[in-house]
Amino acid sequence: MTTKSSTSVAKKAPTKSVAKKAPTKTINATPAPTKVGVVGLGIMGSSIATNLHASGFSVFGFDPSKEQQKLLKKVGITICQQVSEVAKECDFLLLSLPSVYALKAVSEDIAANAKKGTIVAELGTLPHDAKEAARALLATKGITLLDCPLSGTGAQAKTRDLAVYASGDKKAIAKMDAVFEGFARARYNVGEFGQGMKMKLVANHLVAIHNVAAAEAILLGAEMGLDANQVVEVIGDGAGSSRMFQVRGPSMANRTWHEATMKIEVWAKDMHLIGEAIKSYNVPAPLFSSCMPIYHAAAALGHQKDDTAVVYKVLENWSTSANKATVKKKKTK
Repeated sequence: MTTKSSTSVAKKAPTKSVAKKAPTKTINATPAPTKVGVVGLGIMGSSIATNLHASGFSVFGFDPSKEQQKLLKKVGITICQQVSEVAKECDFLLLSLPSVYALKAVSEDIAANAKKGTIVAELGTLPHDAKEAARALLATKGITLLDCPLSGTGAQAKTRDLAVYASGDKKAIAKMDAVFEGFARARYNVGEFGQGMKMKLVANHLVAIHNVAAAEAILLGAEMGLDANQVVEVIGDGAGSSRMFQVRGPSMANRTWHEATMKIEVWAKDMHLIGEAIKSYNVPAPLFSSCMPIYHAAAALGHQKDDTAVVYKVLENWSTSANKATVKKKKTK
């Protein structure tokens, strides 16, 4: 693995904003392509396509949502009506897909229409078996599939505060590196195909815990009479902070979880994959296990479309003071 850092973390560690001055990790790269295709223009894909366009690439995109098509067309993305159009037009493709079914269907379209030598980076959090099946199918056509999940939320994707966990063919990763640089602040070659997903599961394991920990801490401050926004500002600048505290804390304090950057219904898929990995490798995971019921409760309470920051509301509903306030309100009616 070869990575380089453009800055020294020790010398230039930021005092407040990690996202703004985070070091850029690079992979030994080759000259940049000019055209890139993005299949899947949802929360992540739309930001990726927009940032690639802003970085000077000619971007061709596809998404079945007419609304997303209109939004991306306005920012300069060439919208295609079929996956096959994107596959025929571009030698470098990025897939930002929601499910195993979508990956299978898109892979079949690419296999039938893309040129030999095309490089495809699958960016999603999907089971290894599904990605491996897609890789094998595309390989029969001389097309290389890379497993390249992303670390970061939809909000981070907008500001290019993403990390790419690239895995697979080294030469293909090097050729794709300039594309990664167009939408991410850090790129890592983590090894053979499938290692990217393993790294992503480790990252999301921590995200699951840190997100709930952030909600718990902010609620503690609020219950003690502190201003929630001040808690986010002050604690976010101290030793107890985390990236999730910084990213999701404001949403918790301002109760804006309806503006989703990672929906509860999508996060459920990720948590299932983490749980399966924990079982497969017999790893004790008491903290992760304690978080799961909170996310499940959020879904059961009808927050499937809300951001995972809504776990704050779940904990708030469980708090003693909240219950007392509800009882008192009923008595006064």
